[in-house]
Amino acid sequence: MTSDLISLVRDTLVEAGSTFRADKKEAYRRAIAAETNEKAKWVLQTVLDNAEAAEANCSPLCDDSGIPHLVLEVGPDRAVTGRMLDEIREGVRQGLRKLPGRPMGILGDDSHRIDQSGGLDPDSAGVEPAPILLRRCADDVIRLHILMFGGGPAIRAKTYRVFHKHNTQVVLDEIVNWAREGVAQLGCSPCTLAVGIGRSHYEATSMMLQAQVDGRYDRQSEMEREITRRVNEADIGPLGLGGSTSVLATFLKVGPQRASGVRIVCVRPTCCFEPRIATVEL
Repeated sequence: MTSDLISLVRDTLVEAGSTFRADKKEAYRRAIAAETNEKAKWVLQTVLDNAEAAEANCSPLCDDSGIPHLVLEVGPDRAVTGRMLDEIREGVRQGLRKLPGRPMGILGDDSHRIDQSGGLDPDSAGVEPAPILLRRCADDVIRLHILMFGGGPAIRAKTYRVFHKHNTQVVLDEIVNWAREGVAQLGCSPCTLAVGIGRSHYEATSMMLQAQVDGRYDRQSEMEREITRRVNEADIGPLGLGGSTSVLATFLKVGPQRASGVRIVCVRPTCCFEPRIATVEL
């Protein structure tokens, strides 16, 4: 296997699990400056301090170090081979050991993995990555995005149909309702809301994943700003302590739609450390 590619993937996974992007750090700084609830302000500053310490030490942002989710972008004249996919998976394995990731892979057959009776794999690399999402990009490159998904947001996420009634506001209202409930129950807020809207449950979920890849804290659409504002008005606050910063931002991606009475919507209230993401050109 090509050691350079494996090393790139390995180091990118460590970066994803241990660092905040610059725009996220700045979002925290803005929230700290604007927050009037002293308990909330302390939580926000503590999360940012933790992130800076994790980055300095290349250590996990959270004990729940996450499940690797990969988005692979392929330029018009580039090709992805099976050997390259093998190298990417090996880089993920090495990255999980180097981070290190929490050993939380479940051993055994299908039934054992469902009921957790097979025991835990002691190797951090026993945490299998999710299936790779492939998408085309305009640049003549192969670009890999690695995201580390924690368990709490998965518990509070929701993917379901919304009867849109030919009114975008109906869909936004449902997103806000789901988000308020999820953020209040999550605990490890402030959140970044990741939202995908598609024609099927698979497509909505993939849009939610891509929303985290494409989203920016310093560039928000009108719909993203509305969702963030309305959820923050619920006064949930960091760690549920109250305050104006339940949500730092919303990342929304709308896919193709069909002539139908429903829209399939996926809402993931990511935790205070997510999106944990890093990108590399292979």
